[in-house]
Amino acid sequence: MYNLLGEYEVTVDAKGRFLMPGALRKQLPKAEADKYVINRGFENCLTMYPLQTWENLNARLNKLNDFNPKVREFKRLFLNGATNVELDAAGRLLLPKNLAVHANLIKDVTVCAQGNKIELWNTKTYLQYINDRATDFSKLAEEVAGGDFFTEPDKIS
Repeated sequence: MYNLLGEYEVTVDAKGRFLMPGALRKQLPKAEADKYVINRGFENCLTMYPLQTWENLNARLNKLNDFNPKVREFKRLFLNGATNVELDAAGRLLLPKNLAVHANLIKDVTVCAQGNKIELWNTKTYLQYINDRATDFSKLAEEVAGGDFFTEPDKIS
């Protein structure tokens, strides 16, 4: 399990590549810092999983009941478009064209570490998303984490 942290601004070049931030790569074991699976995120972004994280997640997905129509629908929406990607020798990642178009990752991209995964956002979309939700963040924190989540870590299980 990883604890990836940070927010980085990168630029996508004319060939659809960006340089993976070195500070982010250093947070992963060397043997796992170059291979990922990328797919559509839940919002208008892409989600990139280190390969080991993806393999664990995929194993859990494969245990879901395919006889349930909602499971099939979820798996289609979540897995369709998922693509193996690997950094090149220069540390650049080539975005799959269909996924880049989906998230409008044309030039300015914000790379957001999210614990065990990484989100890739169009920078303008990301800033708008964050700004639109800033005033409700306190209420959201209480709904999701409860009143003592941040103040009493010994109660967290």
